[in-house]
Amino acid sequence: MDTLSARDVAPLMRELGLTEDDAAEPTAVVPAGRLRAVAEALKAQGFMLMDTVGLDYLQYPDPRPARFSVLHNVYHPFEHRRLFLRVWLNDGEPLDSLYPVWRAANYLEREVYDLLGIEFVGHPDLRKVLTPDDLEGHPLRKDFPLGETPTLFREGRFLDPAAFRAGLNGQHAGLTGYRGEFRRGQRGDREPPVMPAGGPK
Repeated sequence: MDTLSARDVAPLMRELGLTEDDAAEPTAVVPAGRLRAVAEALKAQGFMLMDTVGLDYLQYPDPRPARFSVLHNVYHPFEHRRLFLRVWLNDGEPLDSLYPVWRAANYLEREVYDLLGIEFVGHPDLRKVLTPDDLEGHPLRKDFPLGETPTLFREGRFLDPAAFRAGLNGQHAGLTGYRGEFRRGQRGDREPPVMPAGGPK
């Protein structure tokens, strides 16, 4: 058996009764109610959880089965096979936690909860992990308000959104001092950044 066919996960998807998703990487659509059972079957075959991400398709131009998608990236370290498990969820719909299957799901699911508000049923400590405790809402949701209200952090410092964005769009130096590079066809008087002698300070 050659290496490519040994890494093919299509037979595994058929064995688990999963539908292949149209994606750049091998991806299976998993009904929310079957996620934990599928994860347990994959773990029994030697797969481990590498990453978990959430996506909000609220403003996506093509129609999607639901607003949210949670992608679990599982990998077999000896056979070098990778499979993404996609679960479609409506707003407010919870999902079974994979923490009982893989302990690695702990912080991964907390991050998705913090940034998108997707709740994981059976997670032992589902609370914010990245954003300040006093920040209301979930910043990776497409309907999260991008107002001009400064964010207060625990140490007493503020993040002014206008000054922060100015450094990201290349119009002004903003907080970072970085203005970005010229767009194709643009010219200007500034020199491209050069690494200082001795490396970054």
